[in-house]
Amino acid sequence: MATSALPAAPTPPAAPARPDDLTRSDTSTGPDTSTGLVNPTGPANRARRLDLGQLGPNWYATVMGTAIVGNAAAALPVSVPGLTAAARLAWALSAALLLVLVPARVAHLLRHRAAARAHLLDDPAKAVFYGCPPMALLAVGYGTLKVGAPLIGTGPAVAVDLALWTAGTCYAVAVAVTVPTLMITRHRLSALRADPTWLLPVVAPMVAASLGPALVPHLAAGTARTAMLYGCYALFGASMMAVLAVLPVVFAGLVHSKVAAPVLTPVLFLVLGPLGQSATAVNQLADAARVAAPGLGGAALHLAVLFGVAVLGFALLWLLVATAANLRAWRAGMPFGMTWWAFTFPVGTVVTGSAALARHTGFGGFTAVAVGLFLLLVAAWGVTGARTVAALAGGRLLAR
Repeated sequence: MATSALPAAPTPPAAPARPDDLTRSDTSTGPDTSTGLVNPTGPANRARRLDLGQLGPNWYATVMGTAIVGNAAAALPVSVPGLTAAARLAWALSAALLLVLVPARVAHLLRHRAAARAHLLDDPAKAVFYGCPPMALLAVGYGTLKVGAPLIGTGPAVAVDLALWTAGTCYAVAVAVTVPTLMITRHRLSALRADPTWLLPVVAPMVAASLGPALVPHLAAGTARTAMLYGCYALFGASMMAVLAVLPVVFAGLVHSKVAAPVLTPVLFLVLGPLGQSATAVNQLADAARVAAPGLGGAALHLAVLFGVAVLGFALLWLLVATAANLRAWRAGMPFGMTWWAFTFPVGTVVTGSAALARHTGFGGFTAVAVGLFLLLVAAWGVTGARTVAALAGGRLLAR
């Protein structure tokens, strides 16, 4: 007896296309969408030319990541031969990168106005990276004062830092207002797809709050000093409240939608930025309060230590989470992308926060944390910087 043919198994429906709500300018410069890099061995790679049209604001992460190496080295509560020289080298390199990148970005904005406007107004994945330029200005300015002053003189260093802090702070506030407004009124977003890059626009004022206090002793006694002190506290509060509003959404988005691709996993380290920077800010503000408002100095120091220790605890917890996730992505074949710069600046802020706590408490455990994370920072910067140079030279970044 003939058996009836079994019905064919139904073909499962294709998964819906997932929108690219993370930045392609951060990871993609060519047709290889799986890695975000152009095939370095392909024949089309041999005649590639530099394309400033791809130079997005995320490239300021190279300045931030380099400057924080010098700033963190200067903050360490230890004395090691060669540390000062290394800090000065990192500062000089970050300043040189900034001097190259600013005119290059100006050329990009002038020659590619429509694309630049579209990136800000219509592409939320790229718009969030406008938080990087002000942080780069602020970091280099602070490094000029703390690291470069013995080389160029205190007067010029103060002038440069004041100019860059003013420009960076105005830029940071503008970004912290503009990008969230666009996210609310124009950008098409889903909270279920949130990722740590959403923190970039709102954390920039926190960087201003943590680096502005260094200028207080160099300002005229009286109104100028108190205005800087209270202004930095206001910047700290504005950024901290915004971070507390965004961070739960980011975590919910990560839990719901996961990381879109292995190359994007490094952005998990961005969560460390507001944590380490806020710990740094309250401790720096406590130092400034003793100068600008002596009556508040004791209370400010108590707040700095208690807040800083609590935030540092969460930062170290998240550091382990982010490291575990990145090791998993590495085993899965995580390729290089500009996202790797997330390994640098956020870690550096935890170094400066730990170093400030060590300075104020005298507890050796904070010193050990600062030194250990500084070694991790230097290693991450070295690997990421070398890979970036190689990718640029090989035509895999900013090439057409």
